[in-house]
Amino acid sequence: MSLDLSLYDKVLENRVRLQIMSILMANESYDFISLKELLGVTDGNLASNLKSLEKEGYILVSKTFIDRKPNTSYSKTRTGQQAFENHLIALENLIKSNYE
Repeated sequence: MSLDLSLYDKVLENRVRLQIMSILMANESYDFISLKELLGVTDGNLASNLKSLEKEGYILVSKTFIDRKPNTSYSKTRTGQQAFENHLIALENLIKSNYE
């Protein structure tokens, strides 16, 4: 049997990027500090992974001020949502193929 991995997304094979997208799939948006605390990663690690997702068009970045303090939040795009859903399908197919 030939396994079709055409829906597999190399961008989402990174653990942190997959976790970011999982959070954004379940929430309308999430801010940088909350993501950092939830994922337990460094500023640099989170920033570089967010940049990768932004470059692919998977997330939108919104910069605002709350009580005169800068606040950066992130939300998924339609492209990002579709890529995430396709990636999950590919992973499910991979898992199923191991039981056939």
